[in-house]
Amino acid sequence: MDQHATRPEPTTSQEAILTPDGERVRVGILTSGGDAQGMNAAVRAVVRATLRMGAQPYAVMEGWAGAVAGGDGIRPLEWDSVGSILHKGGTIIGTARSAEFRERSGQLDAAAHLLEHGIDRLVVIGGDGSLTGTNEFRHNWPGLVDELVASGRVSPEVGAAHPALIVTGIVGSIDNDLVGADMTIGTDSALHRILEAIDDISSTAASHQRTFVVEVMGRHCGYLALMAAVAGGCDYVLVPELPPGEGWEEDMCLKLHKGRQAGRRESMVIVAEGATDREGNRITAEDVRVILKDRLGEDARVTILGHVQRGGQPSAYDRWMSTLLGCAAAREVLTATTDSEPVIIAERHNRIHRLPMMEQIAATRAVKDLVAAQDFEGAVAARGNSFSQMLSIFETMSTPPELDPAALGELHHEAAAPS
Repeated sequence: MDQHATRPEPTTSQEAILTPDGERVRVGILTSGGDAQGMNAAVRAVVRATLRMGAQPYAVMEGWAGAVAGGDGIRPLEWDSVGSILHKGGTIIGTARSAEFRERSGQLDAAAHLLEHGIDRLVVIGGDGSLTGTNEFRHNWPGLVDELVASGRVSPEVGAAHPALIVTGIVGSIDNDLVGADMTIGTDSALHRILEAIDDISSTAASHQRTFVVEVMGRHCGYLALMAAVAGGCDYVLVPELPPGEGWEEDMCLKLHKGRQAGRRESMVIVAEGATDREGNRITAEDVRVILKDRLGEDARVTILGHVQRGGQPSAYDRWMSTLLGCAAAREVLTATTDSEPVIIAERHNRIHRLPMMEQIAATRAVKDLVAAQDFEGAVAARGNSFSQMLSIFETMSTPPELDPAALGELHHEAAAPS
């Protein structure tokens, strides 16, 4: 088994986990950045596993904004605090992006307020930006505590009792952009939402023999676009990792025209919001619509799904997978030591894995650098074998039979005709 893999184990009931001064160990839980379906399942799992292991969980409300604000922004949680939330989308403890937390003054406030509650362990659920900020806070913690003690905001005894911050991360992001993980929280639910929309659009598109261009989320990751295109039986897809080459407009139009000649009544193009050409110029859904209108005379329509992809009830997978991740994160944060490097708890090869936090975040951010350097093969490879295989499978599934010469001539005649 991989050295970072762990098998889910039942959390056994224990006596309270105590600090050296006899207090129960306290764990803060926060969700940060964009919300994702399944976050509530993860929060619930962390809370109940933490309680079962004898520690006291706290909610840090509205992401880091709650830590900076203090007061009701940090609240103790009990077993029933997280009842009846599995079916709810979003996050019951709120999420926000905090500009104050990026400043040292904001981090001082956050540290002071956490120390007021005796919290020096955190489980953070969010994207790579949230986890990067968390690791920076962890790194700054000893200096922040020293400064708080020197200023009198924190007693020397409290400072000495909490010399380090222990953190564990879970990625909550519908983009599924974490390199090294198979699925992140919210991806499966978002894909279901996209497919529901594609299925609904397809019926009206077929009725009118119309083409639709659908934009889905994915600034630097084309997972949602690609998987939706495969599962939705779409004709063409544009993803950030593999920008189309020169002449892609003609290739797209030819492919759609062949599909119509082969008997398709409707056409569907999926565009990831971060799609570009090979020179880095953005390709929007509107750009695609104009190309189809000008070159094929298609009555194409644009649908931008937007935040509907992040809303609604989580799928069964996002409920149980997030529960596994939350239980593992609770165990990790309670068994880690001050010398432990922070990890991300993730699902890989149907196992719960402990991934080095900053190493995986660096690998994730490197994908957009590979695209910028026009190393598209490297960018696709970074997404894993299943991503590259799906690109090939989509091409096989979406390529119609060859046109006869007469039909091909008709296409070029239409393309040359004035609009």
